[in-house]
Amino acid sequence: MPQESAVYTHGHHESVLRSHTWRTAANSAGYLLDSLKPHMRVLDIGCGPGTITADLAALVPDGQVTGLERAPEVLDQARATAAARGADNARFVVGDVHALDFPDDTFCVVHAHQVLQHVGDPVQALREMRRVTRPGGIVAVRDSDYSAMTWYPEVPGMADWRQLYLRVARANGGEPDAGRRLHAWARQAGFAPEAITATTGTWCYRTPEERSWWSELWADRTVSSSYARIAVDGGHATPADLRRIAEAWRAWGAEEDGWFGILHGEILCRV
Repeated sequence: MPQESAVYTHGHHESVLRSHTWRTAANSAGYLLDSLKPHMRVLDIGCGPGTITADLAALVPDGQVTGLERAPEVLDQARATAAARGADNARFVVGDVHALDFPDDTFCVVHAHQVLQHVGDPVQALREMRRVTRPGGIVAVRDSDYSAMTWYPEVPGMADWRQLYLRVARANGGEPDAGRRLHAWARQAGFAPEAITATTGTWCYRTPEERSWWSELWADRTVSSSYARIAVDGGHATPADLRRIAEAWRAWGAEEDGWFGILHGEILCRV
């Protein structure tokens, strides 16, 4: 079976987990929630620190949620999150979405949030997600789209941030504009067009607290995370470039009229 060939651009630096632990089922999987039933078995791919996983476990109290993550080092935090919330129907395993270690027809729902933008073969990933989903079940995927992100005001350096991120992510083997491609990838993976429901969702950061949080985590990520190392080692930027972009993030965050919008593509695929 194919295995992961892409490098995870973000890594698990504290600035990355600061963002990931903010995510909930409500703000990141709202398009799926009406489809959940108390008895369901759910697979949460790319679970990271487990905040969405624990939420999903609470929504299927008579079922079970399995959080799967390629990076084992973050699963201790995921287990602690589930334990703190009393989610004893959640478990966590290491695995690769390209070659899932589960039999056919295992889960009622297979969910992946911000995963396919980082993998080497998103179509193969969707094939595997479909394989382990029971007939009548759902594959649910949500990914952001970096070229569709927009902000105000146009602080010098912010456009450089996006162009750099696009270069680094694609050099790592991923596709940062995954959101717009999800429905097409699903068709290539074998889902019938009439089985695919495609929607969009957004995040918006505008209040002083939201701007401070979002700008600081990206400023820190730009100079301190594995993304920074990959950008420099790959010849995409110098340390001085990264420091300048980090300051652009802080300048945007200080703007009284600052606003940042993130578009996501979403698909619900019936098996």
